[in-house]
Amino acid sequence: MKKSNYSKSVVISVAIHALLIVLLLWGADFTFDNKQPVGNTIQATMVDPAMLNQQAQQIRQQRQAAKEAEQARQDRLEQQTAALETQRKAEAERIRQLKADKLAAEKQTREAEKQTREAEKQQQLQQQQALEAKAKAEAKAKVEAQAKADAKAKADAKAKADAKAKAEAKAKAEAKAKAEAEAKAKAEAQAKQDAALNDMFSGLEAENAQRGGARGKHIADEVARYGAIYKQMIQQNLLVDQSFKGQECKLTLRLSANGLVLNVSQLAGNDTLCRAAKSAVLQVSEFPMPDNPDVVKQLRVINLTVSP
Repeated sequence: MKKSNYSKSVVISVAIHALLIVLLLWGADFTFDNKQPVGNTIQATMVDPAMLNQQAQQIRQQRQAAKEAEQARQDRLEQQTAALETQRKAEAERIRQLKADKLAAEKQTREAEKQTREAEKQQQLQQQQALEAKAKAEAKAKVEAQAKADAKAKADAKAKADAKAKAEAKAKAEAKAKAEAEAKAKAEAQAKQDAALNDMFSGLEAENAQRGGARGKHIADEVARYGAIYKQMIQQNLLVDQSFKGQECKLTLRLSANGLVLNVSQLAGNDTLCRAAKSAVLQVSEFPMPDNPDVVKQLRVINLTVSP
């Protein structure tokens, strides 16, 4: 823009000089007198120096004025250019600031959205953890409750079983004691009866003993045979223990006429084995009897030796 202004100033200056030359030439008096004889006569008109000086002064003033006007115009142009540049810079700064504000706002918005997402994610994580903890606690409580219920049920069942076992054991013991008492009472009564019968038939037995013969041997054989049967029945019900090995027990059995056990007593032998043998006798409860009354009489009181 400054180069263009300079060109314009040069053109104006050249134009002013050309105008000055024209004015100088215009002020000169070029007059030809037709009446003068032909020859080499030259007439010159004198130029007024004051007027020329005045015109030069005017030209200088005009040039100065034009120069000042051009300078003023250039100053105005520079001022306008500076103002426009300032305005442009201000506008650019405003636009830059708007962009910066927009970017800052967008960044702030993104940051806020990020924080919101993080907060939501953290909240969801906390909720999930809370649900998992609740589920674990509920599962644990359920397992513990089930364990307590199972333990209570087991304890109740055990208590019932123990009570039932105790009742059964008590009933069994009472029944056993009653049976033993009844057997003892019967045995005592039978012993008294047997004693009376023995006294009554002692003479007859002595007579039969004297007779001897085949009948006595038959009776003895039958007694031995039934004794072996009784011993086998007792051993079948005997609870054998390792400690019984090599031991023996001698028992006396008192039976009714139909073979019912009236009493069993220990004559000799291992006490533990004898207790087991007596229990086995009571379990048999009733032994077989032959049809021969003489043999039955011999079997009602019989001694047996039990050896596992």
